[in-house]
Amino acid sequence: MQVRDILQRARELTSLSSTPALDVELLLCHVLNKPRSWLFTWPEYELTADQLATVNQLIDQRLTGHPVAYLIGTRDFWNLTLNVSPDTLIPRPDTELLVEQALARLDPSPHKVADLGTGTGAIALALAAERPNWQVIGTDRIEAAVQLARHNADMNGLRHVQFYTGTWCDALPDKDYDLIVSNPPYIRADDPHLHQGDARFEPSSALTSGIDGLDDIRIIAKQALQHLNPRGWLILEHGYDQGNDVRNILKQQHYTDIETLRDLAGHERITRGRRLD
Repeated sequence: MQVRDILQRARELTSLSSTPALDVELLLCHVLNKPRSWLFTWPEYELTADQLATVNQLIDQRLTGHPVAYLIGTRDFWNLTLNVSPDTLIPRPDTELLVEQALARLDPSPHKVADLGTGTGAIALALAAERPNWQVIGTDRIEAAVQLARHNADMNGLRHVQFYTGTWCDALPDKDYDLIVSNPPYIRADDPHLHQGDARFEPSSALTSGIDGLDDIRIIAKQALQHLNPRGWLILEHGYDQGNDVRNILKQQHYTDIETLRDLAGHERITRGRRLD
């Protein structure tokens, strides 16, 4: 069977995925160890029996809903390629807005920055890649996630990032940060989206946070005040309908300069606030 024949299997995914052709292309590239451009340069390439069996198995797994990122073991984020595992949330494009906001809040001179609930290390590593003078620290309560983040740091040559195991700010080694960022769990425990798409296969601890989805954001907002320098920033990702609630949480903790920003789809996605002097 040729490459062009395998690409036709994308038709089987149209009811499952919004990007069926891309899904099959990525799985095929993974098996052949080739870039996507190669698929269209050599559509007549004949797969070996082993290659064919492997790619068909991966497509069949995709048809049962398994995320492509878990099937191939990687996901691109910012300008990095990261290893992923079922121990961590799959990095999403919306979270790049959090990186953009963090970069915009501080100049490139030396600063100390923390990423809480780092998972794959995506946010921490993107910041470290853009700001080599920053001291970036990531925390996660899951040891397997911390090990994966360390591996991703090594894989991308970003050895000036440190990762610690522990819950939110409790894992931070000191209390003098200019910026703390987090993409914490924020989905309501009864949200029907937990039973749809990639979320079915991701760790629930990385997705849900209490009845209203805001338990962890409340904890972070309170803890961060004890770890931020005066005028230091806290920047949080949250659900599209949680902007007002998150602003109120920051107000209750006496943050200033509170603002919510919208993602490319026009949804409120990122809220930032500043510790008072």
